[in-house]
Amino acid sequence: MNKRLYKSNDNRIIAGVCGGIGEYLDVDPTLIRLAWVVFCAMGGSGLIAYLIAAILIPCQARY
Repeated sequence: MNKRLYKSNDNRIIAGVCGGIGEYLDVDPTLIRLAWVVFCAMGGSGLIAYLIAAILIPCQARY
């Protein structure tokens, strides 16, 4: 099966980036969110990375 990275429609808080990464990696999205908060606290570059990911990662098509 071909796996693709999409922003989550079901498990989203802000833009669905962490939920999509969690679904792609088969990991709880809460762990991804916690890692992202730690990344943001270490210099603030996590916020820029989140914004870039929110722009670049496509949304899932709803059928």
